Amino acid sequence: MSSLVKEDLEKKLFKPLSQHLYEFIEIEFPAQDRYYLCVSVTKRKEVKIIIVKHYRIGLDEKYEVTKKWSLNDLEMIDGKEADTDNPFFDLHFKKVYRLEAYSCASKYAFARTVNKLNHAYLKKDLQIVNFDVTYINDDSIWSSNNKDCLVLMRICFYAFNLLCLSLCPLPL
Repeated sequence: MSSLVKEDLEKKLFKPLSQHLYEFIEIEFPAQDRYYLCVSVTKRKEVKIIIVKHYRIGLDEKYEVTKKWSLNDLEMIDGKEADTDNPFFDLHFKKVYRLEAYSCASKYAFARTVNKLNHAYLKKDLQIVNFDVTYINDDSIWSSNNKDCLVLMRICFYAFNLLCLSLCPLPL
């Protein structure tokens, strides 16, 4: 489902703006419509953070930019609490924007993407606080890009333990 939304966002909103959509997450808003927090890159290599409102008129899907910032203006991403799974985080620009992601995983996906694009385009000292750093850094084996590898490692570990237990009976 999200790949279809990403494709639609890219086609109807970002391509006409001459931007490439790198990541989007759904964010909770009190309003009835859906909202997405998007990270895109312009043709001039500027990284943009955009809040998009998604609504329908009849059968037609519509997207409207409601807020737009430059990554250059972002001072900090505050994940609130690194110890607990919660979807809340703050974006610190000149003003602090308190947001709620659809899930904790999507909050981390957003922070990972911003961190990656910051290193690729700006190389500024962007503070990402109150996140588990293990899941933010792209080179970590625990990052979401490697989740298949992680699952496979766990299966192998359990299978190895079962094999050892079956071959080496416990003394009575």
